[in-house]
Amino acid sequence: MPELPEVEVSRMGISPHITGQTIKKIVVRQPKLRWPVPEQLQQLSGVVIEAVTRRAKYLLLHTANGCIVVHLGMSGSLRIQDEGVQASKHDHVDLILQNGKLLRYNDPRRFGSWLWIEAGESLSILDNLGPEPLSDDFSSKHIIALAAKRRIAVKQFIMDNKVVVGVGNIYANESLFNAKIHPLRPANSLTHKEWDELVKEIKQVLSNAIKQGGTTLNDFAQPDGKPGYFAQELQVYGRSGQECLVCATKISQKMVGQRNTFWCETCQQKETA
Repeated sequence: MPELPEVEVSRMGISPHITGQTIKKIVVRQPKLRWPVPEQLQQLSGVVIEAVTRRAKYLLLHTANGCIVVHLGMSGSLRIQDEGVQASKHDHVDLILQNGKLLRYNDPRRFGSWLWIEAGESLSILDNLGPEPLSDDFSSKHIIALAAKRRIAVKQFIMDNKVVVGVGNIYANESLFNAKIHPLRPANSLTHKEWDELVKEIKQVLSNAIKQGGTTLNDFAQPDGKPGYFAQELQVYGRSGQECLVCATKISQKMVGQRNTFWCETCQQKETA
């Protein structure tokens, strides 16, 4: 699944090509995505895309009329192509521009979405989200207050979008390894110093992943078709049974909250009661 760095890389990739451009039309070949594609999208002819922003894992294409909200789901991707390029089997939505280019959405599993927010309105899925992890609002002070009475595993805690958005499974595993914190420790057992270190590592890991173009595991690629290269820097994720790159201990794995969790028993502190 594309996580925050992959979505941010997609935003950075498409933004120069569509910002300031006028929509010619939107072609919807498959309206049944995770949610039905709203009919309003096909009524945006002549509307200018003023900006492309990101909130959590959602891309927002801003216009004077409102926002197109795109989520890549499990397998979605965006490409900038020339108008007239033949669509393939899983190309479900084309946003065609008057400059002869188009933004094409491909999604084999159809778990992604294209939604619409009227100007001045809100969308429930974007309400009550936590701060962006790369913003100043995400700090150890913020997270310590939320963790004070939470005995949930720290890995599950930092993946809660009400705590902080966009810390997906890959980057939660990597951040905890870098901070030398066991992923199964209760959130409220971490010291202030440990939270300082973990917040710092979350920001660093996500920033590095964005610089590397995201993480290509199964099906993510950048809008220009190139893979993301952060997978080459993974320390623990997907490395169960392999030697730790720091101490040579074999990497452990366990399902936590229905997500694969990886850690090094030597480098990361043991579970506490």
